[in-house]
Amino acid sequence: AAAACVPVRVCHQEIVKFDLEIKAAVQDIRDCPGPLSALTELNAAVKEKFRHLRGRIQELEQMAKEQDKESEKQALLREVENHKKQMLSNQAAWRKANLACKIAIDNSEKDQLLQGRDSLRQRKTTKESLAESASNITESLMGISRMMSQQVQQSEETVQTLANSSRTILEANEEFKSMSGTIQLGRKLITKYNRRELTDKMLIFLALALFLATVLYILKKRLFPFL
Repeated sequence: AAAACVPVRVCHQEIVKFDLEIKAAVQDIRDCPGPLSALTELNAAVKEKFRHLRGRIQELEQMAKEQDKESEKQALLREVENHKKQMLSNQAAWRKANLACKIAIDNSEKDQLLQGRDSLRQRKTTKESLAESASNITESLMGISRMMSQQVQQSEETVQTLANSSRTILEANEEFKSMSGTIQLGRKLITKYNRRELTDKMLIFLALALFLATVLYILKKRLFPFL
């Protein structure tokens, strides 16, 4: 059990580490002055950290399912759910930071375009930049939506597993109660049979004694009639 705690503790520490790194990266995205290529690099790093975090949470969930003690298993599963909720919160913060940063970058680019000489070319560039920004935002939102859908599905599977485990425990408990009643009935029957056996032995002993007394009496009368 002591050896099993080591990977659980290490996994928990790595989850906390990735969680803090994601929070710091989200703050970097919120403060990013641009351009969009810099924001794209920051988002790529955040995606990679989320991938590692999700993998560690899945490892911790698997370790929880492999625990022998039900109390330890349930405690780890609650910890897994807390980490999943924190990850969803980080994903929401990530999305908001992206929206805020892209709006700020767009506004900055608009100001720069308004200050330029070629207004027609600047308007065209602005439209392309806005279209690219909208496409990037849509892609980010779709990615976040897919990740949230996966987390919801995993949570549903966890709840179903817990429900099945509870049902199995209840069925085993009912079988144990039934076996206990059968054992008690068998014990009563054995006690009853033991008492009956003792009574039968006493009756046989008395009958044998009566028989021997009768035989001795007859022999006495036949062999010693004068006594």
